[in-house]
Amino acid sequence: MTRVPAAVTAAAGLIGGYSVARITKKRPLGGVALGVAGVVAARQWAGKVGSGKAAALTGLYLAGFAGSHPLAKKVGAWPSVLGVTGVVAGASWAVERSAAAAVAG
Repeated sequence: MTRVPAAVTAAAGLIGGYSVARITKKRPLGGVALGVAGVVAARQWAGKVGSGKAAALTGLYLAGFAGSHPLAKKVGAWPSVLGVTGVVAGASWAVERSAAAAVAG
């Protein structure tokens, strides 16, 4: 079975959390989706890159969520969500790739 990269899990959490909140009009439900994906991503990061880098990526995930709110007031909701998702997913991909290269090399 192919494993889903943590970058994809984190992106799904940020986009999915916002989508669930918007579609259902229940922000707490979106928060549940965001939280579940965040926990899964954090566990994936811990297993792949170690606890220190996992903590940093989890912090970035949370900062992206929090930062998307004031950013949305300037650029709109979807551009904000997609922008922070790109940053989080890109950072996750880069850290995971670096860790994989260190193991392989």
